[in-house]
Amino acid sequence: MALQRGLAPVYLLSGAEPLQAGECADAIRRNARAQGFTDREVFFVDRANSGPWDEIFAAAQALSLFASRRVLEVRIPGAKPGTQGSAALQELAGLAGSDLLLLVITGEIDWATQKSAWVQALDAAGVWIDAQPVPVARFPEWIQVRAAAAGLTLDAEGLQTLAQQSEGNLLAAAQEIQKLRLAGHTQASAAEVLASVTQSSRFDVSQLGEAVLRGDTARALRVLAGLRAEGVEATLVLWSLWQELRALWQLLLPGPPLPGVWSRNKSLLPVAAARLRPLGRACLARIDSRLATADRIVKGRQWGNAWDELAQIVVEFATGRPVLSATSIAESA
Repeated sequence: MALQRGLAPVYLLSGAEPLQAGECADAIRRNARAQGFTDREVFFVDRANSGPWDEIFAAAQALSLFASRRVLEVRIPGAKPGTQGSAALQELAGLAGSDLLLLVITGEIDWATQKSAWVQALDAAGVWIDAQPVPVARFPEWIQVRAAAAGLTLDAEGLQTLAQQSEGNLLAAAQEIQKLRLAGHTQASAAEVLASVTQSSRFDVSQLGEAVLRGDTARALRVLAGLRAEGVEATLVLWSLWQELRALWQLLLPGPPLPGVWSRNKSLLPVAAARLRPLGRACLARIDSRLATADRIVKGRQWGNAWDELAQIVVEFATGRPVLSATSIAESA
């Protein structure tokens, strides 16, 4: 970690993974305390163009009145400090030094904000740590390392079970490892893991697109069920699938670029194209028509269950094979 190179005057800690972000922040605070930064003040900035910037500057400039060193912690959950905040953060980066450590904690910083003046100023003055989710393919490895550090050995089936039950949620996986250790386990199989874990997967719509484009029907349905259980709006799921289809359509069919096409799984589009190209344009047109049906159901313009229809669409998109619509089954009954 960057702390091995010594304590920097400024840390920008961002990212979408709360466990890793929290543990990084804890490590920075511990290291700072060990080096004499015994005082710590925390400020929250919760709205763009708003925040306690006057109080923050007062705290920073009051350091000269005290002998102790201080950590100034500014938390911006939305990663949007606004115009006033951007200017303030740039000035605060210049004030940080031997007696003032500036720790700025934000949510995920999008690609446009990464180029902003305040991010660049904090990065130039110190260290920027971006805590990103662990890729699905590396999640079992992460669990194995975490378990070993806690003194727990998981067999192959136990490791796979815990990965499936806590998929995408590092905090949940870490808590389950801790629960197993507190229960006295030093080794755990699938049976012991299942007895301990709770279903705590965290999914997002990009994971659904990833599974569909890969042709992994079982995972796609599991992600879809997870999104539904976590209260994600069917409208967002529908929009995500439509974006993936349009991006795939643009790759397979020559013509002018479609406006507003966006995919977080661009690297997988050729994989889906290779699978669906032999099925011809009719396959994509059929999926597109079914998405339009799902849209009408979501908006209440047609009878049906939106989530049932989305499940059928996911199967058809992943396999390329026609699936009888749940709506069609009911209408023909």
